[in-house]
Amino acid sequence: MRGLLREWLSEAGYRVCEGAPRGVPCAGTEDLVIASVYMPKRAGAQLLREVQAAHPGTPVIAISGQFRSGLPAAGTTAQMLGVQRVLAKPLSRSDLLEAVRAIIGAPSRARERTGCPY
Repeated sequence: MRGLLREWLSEAGYRVCEGAPRGVPCAGTEDLVIASVYMPKRAGAQLLREVQAAHPGTPVIAISGQFRSGLPAAGTTAQMLGVQRVLAKPLSRSDLLEAVRAIIGAPSRARERTGCPY
């Protein structure tokens, strides 16, 4: 999944760094973090708290196979998890890029954007 996210984001013009699992930061200059979470009990919410602690103030997109299809990306679930967007797996390239653009805008040559998938 990580490789696919990297490919989609890179092909769209975003600069991508891959962080280590469990909230280890990349370089500290990320515009966005994408976290793939498994949501049994509270493990997914805990991972998101760790990611947010490692990247304070950085917007987060949470993706999970546990989210139902058709879930509003910026709705109640996103608010409850403290993230900017939630995306259900399987997700499409267009869904991912739409969510990224909604948060950080389109990539530009003047200012490269970065995303850090977990």
